[in-house]
Amino acid sequence: MCKTIKQRVKFGASPATVYDLLADSRKHSTVTGKKATISRKVGGTFSARGNDVSGINVDLVPGRRIVQAWRHKRFPEGIFSMAAVTLTPTPDGGTELVLTHRRVPKELIPETESAWREQYWAKIKAYLAEVG
Repeated sequence: MCKTIKQRVKFGASPATVYDLLADSRKHSTVTGKKATISRKVGGTFSARGNDVSGINVDLVPGRRIVQAWRHKRFPEGIFSMAAVTLTPTPDGGTELVLTHRRVPKELIPETESAWREQYWAKIKAYLAEVG
């Protein structure tokens, strides 16, 4: 049985900046503190968090959207989920990010929800505060 995770978070940086922190291998690695290798092409592969997470880019619209066939190494063999990140500019020059992560194995929902919050959103906010 699989479930959907939905999270909404605001950042004090432009959608283009937030997109790059998620989609650029070097920036992603800097923000999370773990190695990431991310293709900039639809159909290209990615791995993140030191190969804990891997998959394929399904849709990439710079500054607006990232959709990935996504799997954690703890997912059952052959199981991929779909992680979609949508970035919308806010009136104050920031970004509202909406994550819709479908088909996450039910038993891994709490761990996956907290990983997004702690390993991505909190680290992006800390990085943005540091580089100001």
